[in-house]
Amino acid sequence: MYDVIIIGAGPTGSSAAKKLTGDGFRVLLVEKLKLPRNKSCSGILIKKSMDLVRAYFNEDIPPSVMCSPTDNRGMIFTNDDGQEFIYEQEGLNIWRSSFDHWLSKNTGAEIRDSTIALSCEEKNDSVTVTLKGESEYSEQAKIVIVCEGVSRSIKRKLTHAPKDNIITYQTFNIGSITLDPHYFYAYLQPNLSEYDAWFNVKDNFLVFGVAVRDASKIEHYYAEFIAYMKITAQCLYCPASEQRKMDDASYFARLPNRLRERQSAICGRSRRFSQSNGRGHIRRIGKRLCGSRSNSIGQLRYAINLSVL
Repeated sequence: MYDVIIIGAGPTGSSAAKKLTGDGFRVLLVEKLKLPRNKSCSGILIKKSMDLVRAYFNEDIPPSVMCSPTDNRGMIFTNDDGQEFIYEQEGLNIWRSSFDHWLSKNTGAEIRDSTIALSCEEKNDSVTVTLKGESEYSEQAKIVIVCEGVSRSIKRKLTHAPKDNIITYQTFNIGSITLDPHYFYAYLQPNLSEYDAWFNVKDNFLVFGVAVRDASKIEHYYAEFIAYMKITAQCLYCPASEQRKMDDASYFARLPNRLRERQSAICGRSRRFSQSNGRGHIRRIGKRLCGSRSNSIGQLRYAINLSVL
């Protein structure tokens, strides 16, 4: 039996695993995808996030996970009416695939990737987690921490919450643009997406993304956003289908809708951890679980996280 099973090897799961193994717990870290895996994400770490990594992992973020320009200087928002607002702050530009993989490898936990958590069943003194890798099997732990991010499948089963998602679409392209590559740009105009659209630069790739509730509208909103960027930022580019950074340059990620209606003490999809609206809630996990061995194991069964964009 494990002391703790953590579902999800993003920054939340890996940081919790690092803290727990450092306090002497036996931890299993489960990730449904093969590591390293891609994430639809800004990949911008704010200073608070960098400080948290240093505090939990006792080292600075390695250059191998960074991308150029490495220094991020903040975010620039364009609201519904087209007004621009600049939020200046220190940040670091990273590839989420490499960053998450580096974190997980340094947790000291047992890691099982390509393994899906199907269900959790609470018993008197333990939790049984049904897992599926090459075959279906179960493991037991005294505590289960759910850090599955946007998928929320375990949380929905535990709380009977309805499935209510938006979909993001993001591409990596070669080209030129007049925007400052040291900032992350977010666009809230309703004609550009059903939630938001965004742009940033990674290793000279122009990254464009849109979020929608209806998958059939992706092509429409993406085309509107690209047309807008061509006019407002003199964007010239080769589409992702012709220039690819990764094996799957354009990919989808499901994000929870009704973001402001959720109660979350734990950061999830890691954008709360990595983007500039982060709050650094990982610290609370460590305090709650690891204040003492007796209290943490005896009092906590599930820590359910809900991620934010």
